[in-house]
Amino acid sequence: MYNVDQLHNKATELRIKCLEAIHKAKSGHTGGSLSVMDILVALYYAELPGGPIMKYDPQKPGWEDQDYLILSKGHAAPALYTILADLGFFDASELGFLRQVNSMLQGHPVLKIPGVTMTTGSLGQGFAAAHGLALSLKMDKKPNRVFAILGDGELQEGIVWETAMSAAHYHSDNLTVFVDNNELQIDGFTRSIMNVEPIVEKFESFGWNVIKVRNGHDYDALLEAIEKALITIRRPTCIVCNTIKGKGVTFAEKKAGYHGVPLSDQEMKEAIPALRNTLIKKD
Repeated sequence: MYNVDQLHNKATELRIKCLEAIHKAKSGHTGGSLSVMDILVALYYAELPGGPIMKYDPQKPGWEDQDYLILSKGHAAPALYTILADLGFFDASELGFLRQVNSMLQGHPVLKIPGVTMTTGSLGQGFAAAHGLALSLKMDKKPNRVFAILGDGELQEGIVWETAMSAAHYHSDNLTVFVDNNELQIDGFTRSIMNVEPIVEKFESFGWNVIKVRNGHDYDALLEAIEKALITIRRPTCIVCNTIKGKGVTFAEKKAGYHGVPLSDQEMKEAIPALRNTLIKKD
């Protein structure tokens, strides 16, 4: 069982691997991959008093008793890939071929990758599929849970609100959605391009249980929110996490310019040692 310091260190190590993969590919989405990492680490590595948050088996992808994660903001795939590789869903050497022709790990998740539930990239569609999956599990009276991660800019898509309406109508309490609310998208501040606030009140108006996490990089807060979500009945839960785009790379934080570009050679020389310096050392 990981404590919060270990979760922090795991996320830091994975951020480094993520940056290295994007840098080697000379292509990829840096900012959103870094902002969502702590949410993913909490889901895949943390445990609550009742046991692990997510059930999965790297040796049996597609295991019938597993829980499901759908990364609806598919451009943050490098964050998910580093986790799946770390857990042994596939060989970590694959990270060295990110976004290369004929490689397994493309710019957005695809179903052929072990551990990936759905091909995503067209914003909003992953959320809709997540609810469809949750609904089918409920109809089959199966206990599996479904988790989905959306970006805040993704909420500009109409399909998101159709899904929100549907999930509440069908009381899909086996569905938990995270909004990676880093306030930025490729062209700038979300509030300037198409304001999606107030996110909390909007999901509540559709009948969702909504939990706001003021610091989406705080593991205590994330785990408390997830624990509340898992005991909620007859309503889906949306956990709105205030995050920092580019989290962990000081010069890239809160800057839209790092949405879809790799760090330069010089920036990597600055970023990687700085991240390593944030590792919490054991006494």
